[in-house]
Amino acid sequence: MKLKMILTAVLTALWLDASAQAADTYKIDPVHSSVAFSVRHMAISNVKGKFKEFTGTIVLDNNTVKEATGTIQTRSIDTSVAQRDNDLRSANFFDVEKYPTITFKSKRVVKKGEETVLVGDYTMHGVTKELSLPIKLTGPIKDPWGNSRIGLEAKTKLSRKEFGMTYNKALETGGLVVGDDVEIEINAEATKVAAK
Repeated sequence: MKLKMILTAVLTALWLDASAQAADTYKIDPVHSSVAFSVRHMAISNVKGKFKEFTGTIVLDNNTVKEATGTIQTRSIDTSVAQRDNDLRSANFFDVEKYPTITFKSKRVVKKGEETVLVGDYTMHGVTKELSLPIKLTGPIKDPWGNSRIGLEAKTKLSRKEFGMTYNKALETGGLVVGDDVEIEINAEATKVAAK
């Protein structure tokens, strides 16, 4: 009986160790990644922009996304027009002095047929709401230097008003200067973190 208990304990320990080793952490490579957005302007065109500073990690378990986190520095917003970028940094929009980051932390992974959706807490402008982020994973592959890399693509849409960004101006013809819906597109490349 004692031998059986010892064997069970050893097998459990081995199983737990194998499970721990199966999970791999990948760190976002900002040089080969982008976080972009698009919003309607005066109801006639789309203004596109990006954030230039961000970090993130993706955890894979048996080559399946288990969790992901990301942090964006709001000050790094870039729409290629300095005056507009300064307005976006102001209290009219992101209020970067008060809210320096946008964050996402996954809580669960949902499978919808062939689609994988990360569901997590998205915090922007001091407001946290649950956000569903459909993702597409590519890899892992070995790069020419022996590193393991993955690619992750995601697209979603959110309402800026739901995050307290309500500043706007009405047009004479009806409609608003800045649209409410913001389309987000993430193209990330990440490198496996070496085991310690």
